[in-house]
Amino acid sequence: MALPSAPPAQFNFAQFLIAANNSRKEKTALMDDIGTLSYGGMADQIRSCAAGLRKLGLKREERVLLLMHDSTDWVVSFLGALYAGVVPVAVNTLLTPEDYAFMINNSRAQAALVSSALLGTLTSAIAHGTKSIKHVVVSRHEGDLPPVHTHFKDLLASGAGPSLPAETHADEPAFWLFSSGSTGNPKGTVHTQGNLYWTAQLYGKGVLGLSANDVVFSAAKLFFAYGLGNALTFPLSVGASVVLMAERPTPQATFKRLMDYKPTVFYGAPTGYGGMLASPDLPRKDQVALRLCSSAGEALPADIGERWTTRFGCEIIDGIGSTEMLHVFLSNAPGDVRYGTTGKAVPGYEVQLRGEQGEVIGGHNEIGDLYIKGPSAALMYWNNREKTRDTFQGEWTKSGDKYSRDLDGYYTYAGRNDDMLKVSGIYVSPFEVESTLVQHPAILEAAVIGKVDADGLTKTKAFVVLKSGQSLTEEDVKAFVKERLAPYKYPRFVEFITELPKTATGKIQRFRLRDLENKKA
Repeated sequence: MALPSAPPAQFNFAQFLIAANNSRKEKTALMDDIGTLSYGGMADQIRSCAAGLRKLGLKREERVLLLMHDSTDWVVSFLGALYAGVVPVAVNTLLTPEDYAFMINNSRAQAALVSSALLGTLTSAIAHGTKSIKHVVVSRHEGDLPPVHTHFKDLLASGAGPSLPAETHADEPAFWLFSSGSTGNPKGTVHTQGNLYWTAQLYGKGVLGLSANDVVFSAAKLFFAYGLGNALTFPLSVGASVVLMAERPTPQATFKRLMDYKPTVFYGAPTGYGGMLASPDLPRKDQVALRLCSSAGEALPADIGERWTTRFGCEIIDGIGSTEMLHVFLSNAPGDVRYGTTGKAVPGYEVQLRGEQGEVIGGHNEIGDLYIKGPSAALMYWNNREKTRDTFQGEWTKSGDKYSRDLDGYYTYAGRNDDMLKVSGIYVSPFEVESTLVQHPAILEAAVIGKVDADGLTKTKAFVVLKSGQSLTEEDVKAFVKERLAPYKYPRFVEFITELPKTATGKIQRFRLRDLENKKA
């Protein structure tokens, strides 16, 4: 396939979206919990937001914290900041005041755009010794606000009228996302105006084949790199309509949107798909309008993909992306789905597997570290030169994931670098064991870590969540795995728990399980 041309050197992504949809002013762009916004209305609000931010005194390249639930105001705030050349720092809505205090101080954010429901948390964060915030703009707040606080609707009103975009460049810092990381403080990942363009072109159009005829809905929230592409960058680049949901993506909340709005494309994560398939409220095929589904965050177990396709008659396109690369760079493709694998490199990206000494692995079925080369790589981690150098190595970005590649060129996930286990001198992928465990009809979820036995040797331990009303013994679990995997891979230890620790994106936090295990020792 011919790759798209690069954006011009002078490029503003918000203006690009406005221009791309100039002929669709009356069409619905966004649908959230309280109403809709047309493409023309969205363009007007983007310009007004940009002008309003400028009137508050915000200057080019200054940072603003974006702490909002998914809504039309989130989209307008993000794109309004881009339009003004101000840098939005989009943050997870599920964190603590201490987390936000770190992010404010790290970014030196001059203002905060916040949902009314999160204002108390932000106020607590500011009270933790932050000094940079000069203005707080509050979305959908009823009643009066304290000094230096502004209603979002008043910000838009103050900026109403013609407004020109900032003369930004494709390669200049445009926005930040904080990487979740497994340990330590999050890292402020700095992305460019052009990076948004590239992910929309290479994955949104190139792989998903989105068009103006689609209605899309993402369970992953806008503050995640995955959700940002799913529900903003990709659909708005082609004139599609977007369903936005403020609440948590529980199976019931997700089902309601799938049936009420009839999206044609749904984006989720493996744990979400598993939870939906296990729900007694799972809709019938004739109650939804899905043509395609996407999954990322963690590798999709083959069983979940196959059961979903059987139920709804559409494929789940499993892929892997990262905050650092902004979206998916390795993926299955429509009509070329091999469940249990993460597919092949997205056209426009290159991937490599490297050994422990940095050598490129050219063979097959060998586990190596995954590296990516592509046009959407972040510029850096803010104020973290050492980690920047470790991750962004010239044209290549280190993913931190381990993969293998089969004879047909399909890549299979083998865990994070720090999750891999060596049992009897042989690498064992926790994910492989987990994928086998969840094939058992009584098991809902599983996570596998290494546990040091009495002899000081590392053995696999499985944490197992059973489906409601089910029961199993440790020996049942061990026997099930032994029948399906090499003998050295079965879990020597099994612990039944009610819930696995996860990130907000649904990734299993194996490090928390390791910490719990270490405390028992």
